[in-house]
Amino acid sequence: MKELQILVVEDGKSQREMLRDFLIREGHAVTEAENGERALEKVKAGHFDLLLLDYKMPGMDGMAVLREVKRINPEIDVVIITAYGTIETAVDAMKAGALDYITKPIEFEELLLLVDRVAERRILLRENELLREQLGEKGITTDRIVYRSPKMEAILNMAGRIAASRTTVLLQGESGTGKELVARLIHHLSPRSARPIIAVNCGAVPEGLLESELFGHEKGAFTGAVARRIGRFEEADGGTLFLDEVGEIAPAVQVKLLRFLQEREFQRLGGNATIRTDVRIISATNRDLEARVREGHFREDLFYRLNVVRLDIPPLRERKEDIPPLVEHFLARFAADNGKDLKGVSSEARDLLMKYDYPGNVRELENIIERAVVICRGTVIGVEDLPFGAGETPSAEERDRGDGLLRGSVEDLERKLIADAMARSGDHQTRAAEILGISERMLRYKLKKYNLKF
Repeated sequence: MKELQILVVEDGKSQREMLRDFLIREGHAVTEAENGERALEKVKAGHFDLLLLDYKMPGMDGMAVLREVKRINPEIDVVIITAYGTIETAVDAMKAGALDYITKPIEFEELLLLVDRVAERRILLRENELLREQLGEKGITTDRIVYRSPKMEAILNMAGRIAASRTTVLLQGESGTGKELVARLIHHLSPRSARPIIAVNCGAVPEGLLESELFGHEKGAFTGAVARRIGRFEEADGGTLFLDEVGEIAPAVQVKLLRFLQEREFQRLGGNATIRTDVRIISATNRDLEARVREGHFREDLFYRLNVVRLDIPPLRERKEDIPPLVEHFLARFAADNGKDLKGVSSEARDLLMKYDYPGNVRELENIIERAVVICRGTVIGVEDLPFGAGETPSAEERDRGDGLLRGSVEDLERKLIADAMARSGDHQTRAAEILGISERMLRYKLKKYNLKF
């Protein structure tokens, strides 16, 4: 585990020394401060990863020190130590920027877990810094990849780690989560960045044309083939081919893709010449490919060839820490595009945006903010500018209770539509999701939510 620079701020000498000795034994560098004023002097003079800060001290109390430390250096993690372990204390500390709190008498096992958590976070932060440095060296900005959540931070750090290899990567996640952005990030960080990344939406190309789109064709290969056509595999030579919605590929094309992954060669449609290209494959899907394999819709051997490294991109409802920076990013962009001087979002509108589940993920949030910017008449986005009313975005607690006649009616209708779709599909989740126009993952979420067993 990473060695941390820790400042222990505690007015009790025996408690301070006990913490110091324990942390040194665990391999960390420890500095002591007997009060808040002395702690701030040390923060201004040196570098610290973590402050263990006593809540109740003479002079400046822990809360005042916490606020000042966050003003001086927001990157320092602070854990409050308190003998007054109330919910109010914890809430106040978190609002002021504390990572967590621990109560007296201190359990060393609990303290060690907190310290290890900080160490892991520091490693991720450093990897993220290196990733941004690499991007900067290549003249690439991360403006379009906006995030704050640990989940996305881990995804992007992994993208940086695997970029240098030629390993095949599978990106799995619901529609609108940003799979193509991650694919482009991997390419731009790779030694292939000077060559193109070619993106093909396999679900958008008619089944009969996908083979020609990917592998090209010779003149006369089929009716209308009046000339030779170079396919995407040849266009991407030396670079990256991004196959979006790879789960939609027809069986015949799956065979040809598998051969390429095994042999690194292919033939144009209607041709006999064997063509070799140096292409890295990054694929993406919003489907459960393992389920598709079990159902006989996707080749198992191809799945394993594609699934060498898999990154599961979480939906926006599972990383709500990303909503505020995304809102800010989209607001600034669309305000500039539309020539509007907007100051921000009202607290009521922000609450609604945080409560909403976003079945369309980041893409849906982007559309919501664009709409709000266009119709907003003032300088602040309000509830009236959002496409849903306050009663349509209940909290998780409200959803569980089923409060509200309108909400209950909507949920009853949704439950009936899902049950009908499952019945029409013969309890086949893939087909039911297609009938409903949602992803399989969203369908499974709804089945669980409404306790529908199929």
